[in-house]
Amino acid sequence: MRPGLPILRRPNNPPVMTQTPARWRIASARTMYDNPWIRVREYEALAPTGAPARYGLVEMKNLSTGVLPVESDGTTYLVGQDRFAFGRYSWELPEGGGPKEDDPKAAAARELAEETGFQAASWLTLMEDVHLSNSVTDERAFAFLAWGLSPIVGVDKDAVEDLALRRLPFGEALRMAADGEISDVFSLVMLFKTNHLLQSGALPSDVADALKRGL
Repeated sequence: MRPGLPILRRPNNPPVMTQTPARWRIASARTMYDNPWIRVREYEALAPTGAPARYGLVEMKNLSTGVLPVESDGTTYLVGQDRFAFGRYSWELPEGGGPKEDDPKAAAARELAEETGFQAASWLTLMEDVHLSNSVTDERAFAFLAWGLSPIVGVDKDAVEDLALRRLPFGEALRMAADGEISDVFSLVMLFKTNHLLQSGALPSDVADALKRGL
């Protein structure tokens, strides 16, 4: 173990599930709204407690993918754009989506090319099949660390995206995340997970050495 790292201890008596958990039961469902990206469904259901409930669910038609790209000097890239849902400008790691039947890494590589103009020689999975907002959506997300970057040409841009690209040290991106300057939860998780892997010595040596240069 590295000096200065916290010791993570498991509880001596972890909680044990003593019975099969109750599940939601669906009585009926109807589609309230549908477009190429999402479907909004309303369900009449019985909650695990047995109480009747009406539940609204946003079904996502694509997987969500994100990439933390790393240059050899320890810099990374943030993408800036005006986000419709909150009516505010947001700095984020390269993110997007792809069809559920596609390889998530291939979808992430497309997003990296479209939003930054780079391709990567090396990839590491940071997270797979995580759920970003599991109370109201069924969105599934996959995240990757990418390095060995090189420019790629002939990439088509999304017609509705007006993106800014910012290159900055990895440590500066971490500071922005810790100070609330980055509010996108997917970006936050990618940044903090990468830093955790770096500090615990769990990354390949070449990308670890690059990230340390950016701290």
